[in-house]
Amino acid sequence: MPNEPIQIIRKIIHIDMDAFYASVEQRDFPEYRGKALIVGGLPQGRGGVVATASYEARKFGVRSAMSSKRAVQLCPDALFVRPRFAAYKEVSQKIREIFSRYTDLIEPLSLDEAYLDVTNDKLNIGSAIEIAKQIKQAIKDELQLTASAGVSVNKFVAKIASDINKPDGLKFIGPSTIEEFMERLPVEKFFGVGKVTAQKMKQMGLHTGADLKKLTEDELVRHFGKAGRFYYQIVRGIDNREVQPHRETKSLGAEDTFAYDLTTLEEMEAELDKIALTVYDRLLKYNLKGRTLTLKVKYSDFKQITRNQSFPTAFNDLETISQTAKQLMAATNPEDARIRLLGISLSNFGDIVPKQKEEKELGPGDQLALEF
Repeated sequence: MPNEPIQIIRKIIHIDMDAFYASVEQRDFPEYRGKALIVGGLPQGRGGVVATASYEARKFGVRSAMSSKRAVQLCPDALFVRPRFAAYKEVSQKIREIFSRYTDLIEPLSLDEAYLDVTNDKLNIGSAIEIAKQIKQAIKDELQLTASAGVSVNKFVAKIASDINKPDGLKFIGPSTIEEFMERLPVEKFFGVGKVTAQKMKQMGLHTGADLKKLTEDELVRHFGKAGRFYYQIVRGIDNREVQPHRETKSLGAEDTFAYDLTTLEEMEAELDKIALTVYDRLLKYNLKGRTLTLKVKYSDFKQITRNQSFPTAFNDLETISQTAKQLMAATNPEDARIRLLGISLSNFGDIVPKQKEEKELGPGDQLALEF
């Protein structure tokens, strides 16, 4: 068909560290090894949020962003430790150094995961699968940690592949199997599909990629806006997004739409703690500090407000982000409110750590076939 988009074939690796924060703690403190370990806020008082959990704790159903109180209900014998973000950032930088041996096209998503474009790798290895193996082995040998890797021709499929054989996994999904793979994929695994969108899709009888494939591009756009165009392409195995090593960042944040309306200040503050943790992690990733924090609130009637506070000096510490958001929230008089979305963002950046050099953007080209 003349209007079908053309797929650009690249060699993409997605590396995702296994239970990163918890694994660093277990590496550094032998008494935590083999134990159900939860890194995050303590469950006492109002309680905090789980940043991550060891695989021993995950067996009990403990997950990131879960309240610590809920986590201790699921796993009463769990050990709780507070995050040491400076330590995690230092390890993350060492992981990045390993990546840079193979390519300069590295797009970090957080401290513990990144995309790599190895279409033209520095060492002329040629095989993305072999590069992924070498990276995993280097992380194990040099840092005593494990990572999982997904290898494919685009970012979307590589990211999903990295999650298939965790922990310490390696999964390759080649061009000839992508469409079949996408057809079997549950809709909640699609890029940009959160809980609310997934629920809407299922109400429409759309449960898998194969179901999405039955709709035309116009139908998908009508139901899901601009994201519908992306769903139309990705279910056909097409994702032409480039790995972006540098992006000018004017603001940085995170938001969440809830499965049910929040009606109490305690619920709102618990959700703000989770969002603040995500924002904090992203600030560390980009070495950014902001002077202005903005709170976004959307009510059940879709009315939306923002409130912001500026500071004389730039900051990026978790405590300031969380407490400022909560203070702005309290000032909105939320007692009788029903809230469906909350968001936190930072802007007015300063104290930016300069890049070592401005890499030349490499164009991988429209290759028809590659050896992985």
